[in-house]
Amino acid sequence: MLNLLNMINIIYNDVPTPYSCYFQDSATPNQEGILELHDNIMFYLFIILGLVSWMLFNIVRTYTKNPMAYKYIKHGQTIEILWTILPAVILLIIAFPSFILLYLCDEVISPAMTIKAIGYQWYWKYEYSDFINDNGETIEFESYVIPDDLLEEGQLRLLDTDTSIMVPVDTHIRFVVTAADVIHDFCIPSLGIKVDANPGRLNQVSALIQREGVFYGQCSELCGINHCAMPIKVEAVSLPKFLEWLNDQ
Repeated sequence: MLNLLNMINIIYNDVPTPYSCYFQDSATPNQEGILELHDNIMFYLFIILGLVSWMLFNIVRTYTKNPMAYKYIKHGQTIEILWTILPAVILLIIAFPSFILLYLCDEVISPAMTIKAIGYQWYWKYEYSDFINDNGETIEFESYVIPDDLLEEGQLRLLDTDTSIMVPVDTHIRFVVTAADVIHDFCIPSLGIKVDANPGRLNQVSALIQREGVFYGQCSELCGINHCAMPIKVEAVSLPKFLEWLNDQ
């Protein structure tokens, strides 16, 4: 029984699931911050929802006998000050953590490696510009969605690709994103990454993946008839396995 509980504890939700009402499990500090900010904001929203619902219910239920409906709702300086200051304070409480997280997610400081992602209609191309082989060439490959009729058991429809982005864990990685034709979007929810791929422009985002696993994403900008056929697959492995993969390229 204990072994079963240990197995359950290490099962992560890194793919979209039907009727899901929450985020995928985080694998980076950025995504952990996004989840924490979401939970904090939802806490304040539920308080506001409960307070407003309680006031409306009581006013409707006892309107003819409720002095609040006559005296304060139509005109009352005290309550007008309260419902102006209180929302402002709540907005400030929400704004400061969100701005801090926003700037932290934009920071790219001394990355250990860089991966360039280029969006095409309708596939991705990846370049590992930090690694050069004996011929002076960088590692480059294209990634296409696996068609439905070629899917093997265990593979995910419209998410699995013929090649994956291989990255080491516990390594500061910079993704440089651009496009060659129309606007695309490089989005991997478990890593907290969502950045536009604009033709003629380079956008960058960083990630520090803290656990091994396979993480899926998709193009999140409508880019044409096969927009749904642009999945992203990231495999995070240990550093020795990553170096072994590099030697095979």
